[in-house]
Amino acid sequence: MSELRTISRHAGTVLVGQLAVMSFGVADTIIAGRYSPHALAVLSLASSIYISIYVALNGMLQALLPVWAELHGGKRHLEFGRSVRQALYIAAGISAFGMAGLLFPDPWLSWTQVPTELWPEVRAYLRILALALLPSLLFRMYSTLNQSLGYPRLVTWLQAGSLLVKVPLSVVLTFGAFGIPGMGVVGCAWATLAVNTLMMLTGLWLLKTQDIYHPYQLWRMPEKIDWPVIGQFLRLGIPAGLSVMVEVTSFTLMALFIARLGSVASASHQIAASLAAVLYMVPLALGIASSARTGYWLGAGSVQRARQAAFMGMRLAIGAALVCAALLLLSRDSIAHAFTNDPRVAQAAIAWLGWVALYHLADALQAVCAFVLRCYRITLAPLLIYATFLWGLGLYGGYLWAYDTSTLNGLLQWTARPSVDAFWITSSLALVLVSLMLTALVLRVTTRHVQRAQA
Repeated sequence: MSELRTISRHAGTVLVGQLAVMSFGVADTIIAGRYSPHALAVLSLASSIYISIYVALNGMLQALLPVWAELHGGKRHLEFGRSVRQALYIAAGISAFGMAGLLFPDPWLSWTQVPTELWPEVRAYLRILALALLPSLLFRMYSTLNQSLGYPRLVTWLQAGSLLVKVPLSVVLTFGAFGIPGMGVVGCAWATLAVNTLMMLTGLWLLKTQDIYHPYQLWRMPEKIDWPVIGQFLRLGIPAGLSVMVEVTSFTLMALFIARLGSVASASHQIAASLAAVLYMVPLALGIASSARTGYWLGAGSVQRARQAAFMGMRLAIGAALVCAALLLLSRDSIAHAFTNDPRVAQAAIAWLGWVALYHLADALQAVCAFVLRCYRITLAPLLIYATFLWGLGLYGGYLWAYDTSTLNGLLQWTARPSVDAFWITSSLALVLVSLMLTALVLRVTTRHVQRAQA
């Protein structure tokens, strides 16, 4: 089977599952928008905080993908199983850390000057999601394990099937039905907890019963903590997790800064952010698939084929991004009105969706590059690039442009732009620069590995 077909099939399967998971958030956005603009604003803020914490922890576990793919490529089955058991210690530790952040969100709310009238509902939402964090991260481990083995289908079936539970459950718990009183937007959080727990339990059952996992003897008693192995995981996982956190918080913190512009601005930005997150699932799937193949070939000792797999994923990401951006531009009016029945929110969202299309073009390439670089154990350089450009130019630059013109006026004759698009413009420019730098880094690293192998 050609590398193009293998990566495309793997990415397509992963994409279906990821879109199902993203549909959880999109459905909640639509449900909250239909409930009230206030509920949509609460959801936007609470989701931004949850995602900022979750993706950093998720990134630490996702960073194990190339490690396990190499073990799979090298046919080291028992070592693979032992590595998975050691990773359970990482999952337990980061879950406790993440739950603490979700249970005490006031520093986030205070720092970003979120209106105090929204704090009680945001707190209530996040307390429930704190309970959902552990099952969600354990299911992420199961997902990463399957992706490293080249078996993403079981995960996709679970994610797609869970969507059939999540959407009606969110509707019932939010609006009330069948004698169940409506809980408002907090009902969406309870539905998320229920579905994450269901997926985790089903994943554990599959690990126990399916023959494809038997060669790895995953169900042995966990060994004592192997600190050298844990140290290797952390050296790879912490920079990778922080990189994902910087990338996502540069995006999600926009919602917290935009909150001071009012409910219409927050609600319209939430629509744009939801679409950007959905579009990101395409390069995410390609990044997972290409890194699984790159790691597999590195484990098998074929650096040339690893390089081919890496660049195949990057080319596919560019092509898919052009198609997605074009479709978004053509259909942004109907998309905005599907999310809300408030004409002011819809009109504002239409304008922001134009910037989402440009944002996605840059976002797609850098996402695949970041996954590929992890296969070569390059995680610190991307972290520094992300922090400098996404936080510095993108998020902080947008904040200065929107609210703090005194700093910019000292350098330029600058006109204040207290609007949502101030953040989208600076963030899009920052992502363009990040994509160029990470692409150059991938080219340099892969070429060096091929030259070393030939020498």
